[in-house]
Amino acid sequence: MTELLIYPLLASFLSAVVVTLIGLPFIIRLCRYFDYFDVPNERKVHRKPVPRLGGLIFMPAAVVGLFVASRTQVLLGGEEFVFGVSTIAMTFGALIIYFIGFVDDRKGLKAIQKFVIQTFAALILPLCNLVITDLNGIFGLHQIPFWIGYVLTVIVIITIVNAINLIDGIDGLSSGLCILILLAYMVLFRENPAIASLDAAIVGSLMVFWCFNVFGKIGGSKIFMGDAGSLFLGYVCAYMSIKSLMRPIAPVDCGDEQMLISITLLLIPVLDVMRVAIQRRLTGHGIFEPDKTHIHHIMMNAGLSMHVTLACILSLFLLICGINYALWQCHFLLPLIVLTDIAIYALICGVLMAAKVNYRGER
Repeated sequence: MTELLIYPLLASFLSAVVVTLIGLPFIIRLCRYFDYFDVPNERKVHRKPVPRLGGLIFMPAAVVGLFVASRTQVLLGGEEFVFGVSTIAMTFGALIIYFIGFVDDRKGLKAIQKFVIQTFAALILPLCNLVITDLNGIFGLHQIPFWIGYVLTVIVIITIVNAINLIDGIDGLSSGLCILILLAYMVLFRENPAIASLDAAIVGSLMVFWCFNVFGKIGGSKIFMGDAGSLFLGYVCAYMSIKSLMRPIAPVDCGDEQMLISITLLLIPVLDVMRVAIQRRLTGHGIFEPDKTHIHHIMMNAGLSMHVTLACILSLFLLICGINYALWQCHFLLPLIVLTDIAIYALICGVLMAAKVNYRGER
């Protein structure tokens, strides 16, 4: 990376860190004053009320980070960031997701209400030509008709948004995965300073939040991100994933396999939400009916503590990234790599389910 990019990225990251360090304590005090808490119930692993609006800081931190990065680039002799139609559309869709997440955190919404609004937000990106039109060999398919790609893109966005949201069940998991995912996209979009700086800002904000969330004490600095944060992160990850398919941005010439990058980065949360949805249908439960069958629940039921579960899932993410890179280097076809990933995930879940001991950790 050239200095013209490194310094704006660093400025974006650090300014978001500062905004989050200042903003989170204020949000915690606000939650206590207005009694905005995540109250324990039979589904949740924490046993005491915890402030739940920490995710509200992500968007302001991203905006400040982008502004500072743009000014830094100008000071270095570069041009101000120019945002395309797709980025503006993503901002509008993210605002909708952000708002509905806040309303859900405060008043609670029915799953179908959230789904309808998520669908509306998802429809925005394909209108700006962010459409998946090439499956790169998955199911033996390559180019697909535009209208099929449009529908598929909306389904992918909704799936990713909910995957990031629903895997946010233990301290540091959703935020930890998003840190790794967005760091990867920051590198992949290194030739696009605006998008790379957006990733850097959100990563900076997430790292501060992660420390408050994982190491904070209940009654002190501990806070949850809430749906406003997790839905926003899911929408940003969905945008990055689809945007990355629009042109060859991989660090190496991967030909028809560039879809593998996005599949790899989002595999764990997406596989988890798909498995849970299928399991609910097979057991006669509604897809939107909450339960404790996500991968972090399975690990804790097998006797692992919350922090060990967190470490295991983040390690699994890195393991899958390593395996997929090795298989790609050995010229394995994309469908075979994906099937290998699914087999690894299924094996781990199967072993953990067999070791179930009905453990309930404390959050």
